Amino acid sequence: MAKDDMIEPGARAASNSNGLTYKDAGVDIDAGNALVNAIKPLTKSTRRAGADGELGGFGGLFDLKAAGFKDPVLVAANDGVGTKLKLAIESGLHEGVGIDLVAMCVNDLIVQGAEPLFFLDYFATGRLSVEIASEVVAGIAEGCIQAGCALIGGETAEMPGMYNDGDYDLAGFSVGAAERGTLLPRGDIAPGDVLLGLASSGPHSNGYSLIRRIVEQERLELSAPSPFDGDKSLIQALLEPTKIYVKPLLKAIRETGAVKAMSHITGGGFSENIPRVLPSGLRVNVDLDRLAPPAVFGWLAKAGGIADREMLRTFNCGTGMVVVVSADEQDAVTACLEAAGETVTAIGHVDTSTEAEPVAYAGSLVWQR
Repeated sequence: MAKDDMIEPGARAASNSNGLTYKDAGVDIDAGNALVNAIKPLTKSTRRAGADGELGGFGGLFDLKAAGFKDPVLVAANDGVGTKLKLAIESGLHEGVGIDLVAMCVNDLIVQGAEPLFFLDYFATGRLSVEIASEVVAGIAEGCIQAGCALIGGETAEMPGMYNDGDYDLAGFSVGAAERGTLLPRGDIAPGDVLLGLASSGPHSNGYSLIRRIVEQERLELSAPSPFDGDKSLIQALLEPTKIYVKPLLKAIRETGAVKAMSHITGGGFSENIPRVLPSGLRVNVDLDRLAPPAVFGWLAKAGGIADREMLRTFNCGTGMVVVVSADEQDAVTACLEAAGETVTAIGHVDTSTEAEPVAYAGSLVWQR
């Protein structure tokens, strides 16, 4: 028995009556325990084959054999939400950023042909609000359900002095798996292959420092009607969660066997993300006339006076994922993705590289107003 356990209760009370506690320093252990109890049902809702453990251990467990894998290669990804969090904090609308957190990780796994298996989150704040943290984790659980992965653990850090009261930050960590030999991109990408663009749900989780600057410059109230979506307030429109593409893409990979490569269009747009999957000596031609950017992007371009090329390197401009397929498999893959609910457009093709730039643009963007 430890020495402290041997002190009489009355003596302990006397010794603590004028002393500091951890709660006095700004860290509430009871609130942390209350959060764990509050989110246990949320984590249970994300259970899948391979993951059925309870919160509270020192680490989360996952059984690859129970998940059906025979000779798997693991793929890991981590990401955050960025300054989109500031809009969530300022508005008090927290659940959507949990979906964003999952999306930014699992969309990076699926482009490598890996099925997301489990997810862990890191929530850091100056003063823990069980209500706010529970809303965020509810969004994380919803994102995990959409991606088919299990929320098997996380960390909540209450750090007074590091963050202002009410502020918080998020990081997400996810692991997926693919059978050996099935990882993407494949090595047979060739000139003539087609680029299929999958529609985004908006800016996703990129470019929000610029978005917030434009909102401030335009002196707009977040609660005011959206200037580009009459059915929502500005904040509701700007906090639209990142689209999770995992289940439709897994379906296309497994049912058609025709997906050669995929690129998650995040910060940097087409020009920085598509080349990451191209073999040396190849480039892509993107037909801007084929893109259909949602109205939010037209508003940002006009209100911010942003040049088209700057828009293309900052935002996804309506295309959140690009899939590379051979021309003779284009219809089959498109049909599979559309049957799973995706909006699919052929936006370009692969070509032989004769110049330094790996992405060439033709046509022009047409912005909705």
